[in-house]
Amino acid sequence: MFATRLLDLPPLAHAGGSVTLPGSKSISNRVLLLAALCQGVTEIHDLLDSDDTRVMLAALDALGCTMQREGSSLRLTGLNGRLPQEPIALFLGNAGTAMRPLTAALAVLGGNFSLSGVSRMHERPIGDLVDALRQLGCRIDYTGQDGFPPLHIGTPSLQLDAPIQVRGDVSSQFLTALLMALPLVARRDIVIEVVGELISRPYIAITLNLLAQFGVQVQREGWQRFVIPAGSRLRSPGSLHVEADASSASYFVALGAIAPGSEGIRIQGLGENSIQGDIRFIEAARAMGAVVDSGPNHLHVRRGAWPLKAIDLDCNHIPDAAMTLAVMALYAQGTTVLRNIASWRVKETDRIAAMATELRKLGASVQETPDSIAVTAPADAGDWRAASIHTYDDHRIAMCFSLAAFNPAKLPVRILDPQCVAKTFPDYFEAFFSVTAAATDHIPVLCVDGPTASGKGTLASALAAALGYHFLDSGALYRIAAYAAVQSGLALEATNEPAIAALAGGLDIHFEGERVWLDGQDVSEAIRTEQAGMDASAVSSLPSVRAALMDVQQRFRRLPGLVADGRDMGTVVFPDSQLKVYLTASAQRRGERRYKQLISKGISATLDPLCADLAARDLRDTTRAVAPLKPAQDAMLLDNSDLTIEESITLVLDWWQSKQPFDTP
Repeated sequence: MFATRLLDLPPLAHAGGSVTLPGSKSISNRVLLLAALCQGVTEIHDLLDSDDTRVMLAALDALGCTMQREGSSLRLTGLNGRLPQEPIALFLGNAGTAMRPLTAALAVLGGNFSLSGVSRMHERPIGDLVDALRQLGCRIDYTGQDGFPPLHIGTPSLQLDAPIQVRGDVSSQFLTALLMALPLVARRDIVIEVVGELISRPYIAITLNLLAQFGVQVQREGWQRFVIPAGSRLRSPGSLHVEADASSASYFVALGAIAPGSEGIRIQGLGENSIQGDIRFIEAARAMGAVVDSGPNHLHVRRGAWPLKAIDLDCNHIPDAAMTLAVMALYAQGTTVLRNIASWRVKETDRIAAMATELRKLGASVQETPDSIAVTAPADAGDWRAASIHTYDDHRIAMCFSLAAFNPAKLPVRILDPQCVAKTFPDYFEAFFSVTAAATDHIPVLCVDGPTASGKGTLASALAAALGYHFLDSGALYRIAAYAAVQSGLALEATNEPAIAALAGGLDIHFEGERVWLDGQDVSEAIRTEQAGMDASAVSSLPSVRAALMDVQQRFRRLPGLVADGRDMGTVVFPDSQLKVYLTASAQRRGERRYKQLISKGISATLDPLCADLAARDLRDTTRAVAPLKPAQDAMLLDNSDLTIEESITLVLDWWQSKQPFDTP
């Protein structure tokens, strides 16, 4: 997961390949609660691992559930409707799929519970659910603002003889909560009547489907009246598989529809027969021009009509996935109108206002009403603008706007707080980059060059972490090549140059934080000795080895970007890099740093010989015939003799920001 403050997406050129989606959030949290309330043990497979499910699992653990996890499967022993009576405080983050159903279940069973969440959760209405539960005799008190969490739940005096009325035009989660909780006390038929239009009906269909799998057959009269039969009881189905998330599929369906590429996008984990309402997103995508084929457990999407066709659609049946249509509208001819989406305003943020604001940043024309949004794409490529997308701590906004990186103006897109996708799809951007591609010269590179012991590796790795970019320690490559040659019995001499070059070009190398791996073996310590450094200098003077490692280094230029450190990154390997930093310090200062580093590791060292050795290496590196050490002509010079690493990082990030087309976030 990208845990950076921001993530810059370079302009993307095409897409193709296969992606496997995480489990559905809506199904995962419903199944977890039903399994916790029922009798018996339930094995849940392909469970979503996200912020929302972790919140639910933590709550169930606090309530006394026994759980055993094995990979993506969970074995959960139900409470059989019995809850602890001691006071329990539950923190439910911003997970509506945890707050609403738990409120109903705990209120019906009774106890001493406090439910709270993040500040946004305390702004999301729950009054209609509380009013419905109070009709039954449930005891629920607001401990903050009336109509909103946080809540305190006590012991009820249940009255189940009259129909229970609940509004359906704010959130379908209120009805879902009642449907899941009331089988626990169905000593007689329990009737629920929906007041007003029921929005997001497909989510109620999911709830009814899952209740049936847990042994409760709810009788439905249209979408206005639901009857839970007397004697209903939740029973474990034994084993249950969670479908891949249809809402998450919408981003990859859209990707296949807008991105050039003959291969198309194959989405594993669900087909058109999914029980999730958002699977009907593919109907809207087809109407806009996408070519979508479906198999038993997959979708395959290719670009068809281009530009896409604008649509006018009632989106009550796909409330979450409809957000993706708003970004697809950026590639459509005409104005796309999405109607009946009032529920957007009470989600993780006011999604109508948020989407309108961010779409306008890109150059779109947008009109909004209380329950609709109309989007007209920029007239031509010159009307597009580079934009920093504020995500409002809303996972769906972050994922939707990744699609804007295919804009015809070839402008980058900045996603602020990309880690908000952890709510439902923690590895979204990794999956997105696995099936997208950019022109090589559009993938940004930041180079940090400098002499031995200047601190360039420490600085470069920190910059890579801050930007969410790949990291290349070119010095480590030469150390690895030398290490591999020595391990193979090759003396580091000119006579062995062809053999060393052939070996170096085929090495399987990757960096994992501060760890370096060669052919699956951690060689971090072995290549960081003083001898390894001298061996690296020896092989770096061999032209054939340098040529072999050139291709290896350039293969590190991958989405979303690269920070490369070394001695000729900006001059030879990546001469087109956006920012080149030449980092240095006096030989004396570098010697002191190296001395402290060795002493801290318990390695005996003497300062003067270290300084003399560094000076000798500098002379050798600056006078070698091939790619001598020197700053690139357009490099920013940074003498860090008197700077802390934090000060150096801040300075270079400021330089990097000054070269980007975005306003400072």
